[in-house]
This record gives sequence, structure tokens and C-alpha cells, in this order.
Amino acid sequence: MYPPKLNILLFQIRKPDDPMRISEVAAFAESIDRLPEQIIAVDLINEPPKPEALRNADMVLIGGAGDYSVPEGGEWLDRALDAMRLLHAKRKPVFASCWGFQAMAAALGGSVITDPQLAELGTLQLRLTSRGMKDPIFKSLGTPFWAHVGHHDTVVQLPEGAIHLAETPLVANHAFCMPDAPLYCTQFHSELKKDLLIQRLMTYPEYTRHILGIPVEELVNTLRETPESNNLIREFVRHIFIS
Repeated sequence: MYPPKLNILLFQIRKPDDPMRISEVAAFAESIDRLPEQIIAVDLINEPPKPEALRNADMVLIGGAGDYSVPEGGEWLDRALDAMRLLHAKRKPVFASCWGFQAMAAALGGSVITDPQLAELGTLQLRLTSRGMKDPIFKSLGTPFWAHVGHHDTVVQLPEGAIHLAETPLVANHAFCMPDAPLYCTQFHSELKKDLLIQRLMTYPEYTRHILGIPVEELVNTLRETPESNNLIREFVRHIFIS
């Protein structure tokens, strides 16, 4: 039985006028069979989460970033990474995607760089590592599997003790979990279905040309549905709260 009620926070890293703020909440809500109003969005840049909010949360989701980068740093980023270290220390269930994957890796001692040669965008085929094929959540994906990917920063070193779960031919570190906490992180966007990815790409057409050097319409024609990876956060919730 799927848990009927959870207190869920979504850490967002987006400008106030970013049109994808609302869309991101909707995408994560759908990924765990919730309504958008059942998720509490937290502006990680301007309003760091209060300790009470973290204490009362059953689960924390961490999303992508429209205009921000972990390697660029900044005062707000230091506060954000402190919040992530606290989540790990308190053993809160966390699922982090894209920027959240990079930030959590950095918070726990990993390394993130900006390298255009390692940037990826589109629907890509990934493979599970040997540990990924045995993981109670990731093994449901099968290998290889398809997922939506979009990043210009890359995790080149995972935190000490992290379990490496998935990779592409270009980028080794696409997912990890921590053995001492219910914490899973993916570079790929398991919360995005094809239609929402298209919406995001069309909102930021310059992103496609910057990474791939092609018009966004050309990329859109290559996209495909990713049902296995779209079910991943749902599997995470089942495993953490039902198993």
C-alpha cells in the first residue's frame, strides 16, 4: 500500500521569475502520485529551510537549477550545502536530481567541475553498474535504460563511501546512494516525462544550442519516452516507507 500522507519538501534553485518553478513542482508531484499542492516548495537561494521544517519533513526532494552552478559557488550555496549535510546527518529520506545530485555530492565531499566536453543533453541510454544492478531501487530500471539528461556541470568524484549506481559512455557518475542513509541522487531527470522535458527545452532554447550546437527543434525530434526511469522516485518512496 502506497503511503497516503507524507510531509514532502522540494528544494528549488531557481530565480523568482523562472517559468519552470511551477512546472518542476508538478513534475515531482506526478513522479510520486501526489498533487502539486501536497509538496512544499522551498526557495533554497533566498529562504534557507528552517530547522523546524527539516525536522518535520518525511522526505526531501532536490531539483535542478535554471541559472545556477555548484562550481561557481556563492554565499547562498554554502548555506544550501549546510542544509544538505544536515539532511544526511539526520538520516532524512532524500531524492536529489540534476543540480541536487551535484550539490549533494559536493556537500558530502565529492568534486564537481564545469567542463563543456562532458556536458550532455537529451534522452540518453545509461547502464547500471554492478552495484546498481543489485540495488533494491535501481535494479527495477534494468540495464541499459533510457533517461532524460541535461547538465553542463559534472560530478567527477563521488563522496567517500558512496555507492556508484549508473553511468553513460561519456560520464561515469550518473547516480549514487549513501549506505548509511536513505539518500539517492541522480544526474538524470527521473521526474521529467517527455512532454515536460520538451516544455523545459522550449523555454530555454539557448541551452540546446550552447551544449549541442543545434536548434532545439532538432533535439526535440530525437526524444523518447522513459517509463522505467520515470518510475524511479516512486520506487524510492515504496522502498523507504513501505518495505
